[in-house]
Amino acid sequence: MDVKYLNYILAIANRHNMTKAAEDLFVSQSSLSQYLSRLEQELGTPLFVRSKGELSLTPAGVLYVEAAKKVVKIQKELYQNIAALNHKGRIRVGVTSNWGLRMLAEIIPLFREQYPGIIIEITETNLPSFKKFLAEGTLDVGLAADVSTVPFGSLVQILREEEVFLAVSMFHPYALAHPSGSPITAEEVKANFANDSLLLSKKGSSLRMLGEQFFESCGFEPVAVCETNNISATRSMVAQNAGIAFISESCSVNRNNIAYYPLSPAMKRLNLVVRQKDWVLNEPEQAFMDLILNYFKNNTEQPYLAEKYSISL
Repeated sequence: MDVKYLNYILAIANRHNMTKAAEDLFVSQSSLSQYLSRLEQELGTPLFVRSKGELSLTPAGVLYVEAAKKVVKIQKELYQNIAALNHKGRIRVGVTSNWGLRMLAEIIPLFREQYPGIIIEITETNLPSFKKFLAEGTLDVGLAADVSTVPFGSLVQILREEEVFLAVSMFHPYALAHPSGSPITAEEVKANFANDSLLLSKKGSSLRMLGEQFFESCGFEPVAVCETNNISATRSMVAQNAGIAFISESCSVNRNNIAYYPLSPAMKRLNLVVRQKDWVLNEPEQAFMDLILNYFKNNTEQPYLAEKYSISL
C-alpha cells in the first residue's frame, strides 16, 4: 500500500509552505509543485490557495486531507498488525528527562527478553519539540516532565510527582549556616538570594515554568546569567558558586558540593507517559506500556537519581 503521494499533500498542509514541505519530504520543490499541479488538474479544483505568503487549504483541500489522514492511518495500523503477528516492528519513544532515560535503560532489557524482534527507537528532545513530535505522529509514546497534563488530554497518564529543589553551592553563606535538605520558604529565598545569579532552564521546560511561577509569587526577579538545558553544566556552575538553580530530584547529585533545599510549600512537577493518538497497541506495545506504568511501583527509592544517564532537563 503506497501512500507516498498522500503524504506529499499532508506535508504541504502541515507546513503551509512548498519549500519547507519539500525539505521535510527530501524531494525537490519543483517535483512537489508539479505533483500538486497534476493532482489538482485531475481533481478539477485547487486544493490550496496562497494567502499572506502561506498555502491554505480550500474546502476541497480540507476534504482531501481528511481522507488522506484516514488512509495513512489504515496503512500504519495494517503494517503494525502484520508485524505484530511475528512480534516484529519498532516502538518510537520520546524522552525529555533524565528519569525517563534511566527508566528505559532498565526496562528495555526486560522487554527484549520477551520481544527480541521489536526495535526501541529513542529520541531525546526538549518539551516543546516532544509535544510537536507527538502531534505530528513521529513518536508513538513518550516520557516527559511537565507541570500539567492539560496539553495531552486523555492520552496521558501520571507516573508520579517529582519534587524540585533549590540548588545552592556548599560554599554559599546560606549553605554554610543551613544543612542541605532543610526546607526553605519563598520569603527566605527572597531574603537570602535576591542578589544571587540564577541559572535558568530554557523557555518551555518544566523547570523554567515552575521557576517563573515561583519568582512571580515571591515578588522579585533575580538576575539570570545563562540559559541551558544541560543539567551537567548547570550542576557544575552551581557547585562553583556561579549561581543558584532549580534542579529536579532525579538530577540532584554531587551532594558533596551542592546543597539541595526542598521548597515549602513543596515545588513539584509531573512525570508523565503520553501516547500518540493513533498508536496501535498490539501485544508487544501493551507489554511495553505495562513496564512503564509499573516502573515506579517497583522503584520507590528516595531520592530517585538518574545520574548515570545525563541528557537535557
